[in-house]
Amino acid sequence: MANKIMHILYIYPEITIKGGADRVIVGKANYLATHGYKVTIVTEAQMGRELSFSLDERVQHIDMGIDFNSQYRQHGLRRLITYLTLIRRYKRKLASTLQMLHPDIVITAMGRSIDFITSIHDGSVKIGEAHSVKANVRSLNVMERKGPLHRLVAYCIRWRVNRKVSRLDAMVLLTQQDADSWTEAKQTFVIPNAVPQIPERCSSLENKQVLMVARYNDAKGYNYLVDAWQEVYERHPDWTLNVYGSGELHDDVIRWIQQRHLSNSILLHEPVNAIMEQYLQSSILVMSSRYEAFPMVLLEAMSCGVPCVSFDTPHGPRNIIRDGEDGLLVEYLNPQALADGICRLIEDVSLRKELGANARRNIQRFSQDAVMRQWMDLFCTLINQHQ
Repeated sequence: MANKIMHILYIYPEITIKGGADRVIVGKANYLATHGYKVTIVTEAQMGRELSFSLDERVQHIDMGIDFNSQYRQHGLRRLITYLTLIRRYKRKLASTLQMLHPDIVITAMGRSIDFITSIHDGSVKIGEAHSVKANVRSLNVMERKGPLHRLVAYCIRWRVNRKVSRLDAMVLLTQQDADSWTEAKQTFVIPNAVPQIPERCSSLENKQVLMVARYNDAKGYNYLVDAWQEVYERHPDWTLNVYGSGELHDDVIRWIQQRHLSNSILLHEPVNAIMEQYLQSSILVMSSRYEAFPMVLLEAMSCGVPCVSFDTPHGPRNIIRDGEDGLLVEYLNPQALADGICRLIEDVSLRKELGANARRNIQRFSQDAVMRQWMDLFCTLINQHQ
């Protein structure tokens, strides 16, 4: 590979969400493209929709145009037949694309392509890149809570995913805890997410504003957040909680806020591309998630010198926040503990500023250069093994 430009191809469902894995995938693709790599992103179902983040002009984007949502308009056996038809079409189109492009490395983000990617013999190294912990891959944890039949289906999918993972050349996980759980993989590597950028300036931490950036879904624990903020509001009614997000629980969140008469204290906003400006206007970031993998919002807030208060969720936050040094980790799923942590930083300005300064310094270990060097070293290692 010494005299050949390495070609990296990412497979991702769709780039339509302003945050999370979408931001990570685009950020890595753009970085590699600016550092001499040939980069392609293949999406399953962009379907003509605008990309949520801009790709570097050197990154090629190819959409397979497979409308997997069409299966949900069917029921029973007809839905199954529709899905199988779509997945066959997807495999055929993806195989043709890989045979045509001949990438050196193919990275699947553990979407539907995991079901067949290793059976496509295009000569590339196949890597699985998980953006959630093993228990939550393909949102199977959500399916399992829907009843016995759904649990059975989720079990079958897990079995299939584990079997397919064993055929990949490598798995890349965000934390060592998650890597240890993937016993099926041939080899695992731990590479965290990177801070997209570390701004030149940081928050003054003087504004009476707390920030939450998260989708309105079950994972983000909005019910705990609203419960916690009711306590914060009673103790500090002059502070405001700004929430940036979208998602299926939007109406539920509004109802919870109205039931507690917090509509003037919790302000809901649509997602924005210039989210860094919101960090810089905030003094605390709060995270009430039931589960996380490696949350980008913590990295972004800390890079702006904003201390974070988060549940000590089993994965993710504890790998980023150093409790009492650059942020606060509080008892898992305890709204009172979350409220107490927020109020502690509201009431102790010197502590707030000390943690914020430490956060900005400590987050350097997740700089884009540091993290992407790990990826580039991994590519070379796997190519050498493959040869």
